[in-house]
Amino acid sequence: MEMIELAHRYIVVEGPIGVGKTHLVKRLAESFSGTTLVEQPEENPFLEKFYHYPKQSALPTQLSFLMQRVKLSKELQQDDLFNDLKVADFMVEKDRLFAQITLDDDELALYNMVYDNLTFHHRVPDLVVYLQAPLSVLKARVSKRSVGYEQRIEDAYLQRLTDSYADFFHYYDDAPLLIVNAEQIDLVNSEADYQNLLAQIATLQSGRQYYNPLPAAEKKK
Repeated sequence: MEMIELAHRYIVVEGPIGVGKTHLVKRLAESFSGTTLVEQPEENPFLEKFYHYPKQSALPTQLSFLMQRVKLSKELQQDDLFNDLKVADFMVEKDRLFAQITLDDDELALYNMVYDNLTFHHRVPDLVVYLQAPLSVLKARVSKRSVGYEQRIEDAYLQRLTDSYADFFHYYDDAPLLIVNAEQIDLVNSEADYQNLLAQIATLQSGRQYYNPLPAAEKKK
């Protein structure tokens, strides 16, 4: 297998719940002896309450996630990116996507004041990998990983989130962007699928690129 080299030192993998971003982050870090910056939703004391009582728990849930993401981002800024690859499963801007679909107007106004004060300076990635998949695929993957509170996610909420991601990245131009249709590829069990995606990640240096792969097993037919 040909060795792939990466020029990027800070990569963000993004996408809606269940699309597979955290697994890809860990694989990339393993492949290049890098360091992961991974969200810890289980450390949010309000998250399970949110899935039971979304209206009452939305604001503390979102503020807790915001604090966690800002803390991780500050740790990133203190590190020397020239000596170590960093791969994250979030970007700070994503926090606002969730807030916009879960908070009412007054809560969102308060959230925005906090957000603007905490995020005025953060590091821009060298590359963003945005994983897309339709609702049916996201639901199947969420169900398969069997996280108890996630099984309460409503279809309408997951679809709104998916649409919000699509709209956000339609206009995103702060960093090189690879948009990946992850519907049919299996980055967990197929080494060929992973290596094919890795080649795409390594070649993108600027602008945006769309990657719409077939599963490696189907290519052999």
